[in-house]
Amino acid sequence: MNPRLRIALAIGLMLTLAACAAGTPDAARTAGEGPISLIVLGFWHGLIAPVTLVVEIVRKFFTGVLPLNWHLYETSAASVPYDVGFYFGLAGGPGFLISRWR
Repeated sequence: MNPRLRIALAIGLMLTLAACAAGTPDAARTAGEGPISLIVLGFWHGLIAPVTLVVEIVRKFFTGVLPLNWHLYETSAASVPYDVGFYFGLAGGPGFLISRWR
């Protein structure tokens, strides 16, 4: 597969799944649906943590540039299953996935 197509598909997938970033109403609603959804939500938030961190830094120092209301951690989901998923997501983050994708 063409590397440019891979990058385009990865970016498209990330943008599609970004609707579940921490701090969004969808993430808060999903947080109340049980332990399995909390693990998956935490895993997803761990995977996108580097992107979310950049968004938070840009929002903090350049107010008004990004209209996104993302956070690094979903406070309404603070529980053991969410934390387990979050740390597994951090461990299997983008660097690990990119190194395995080649």
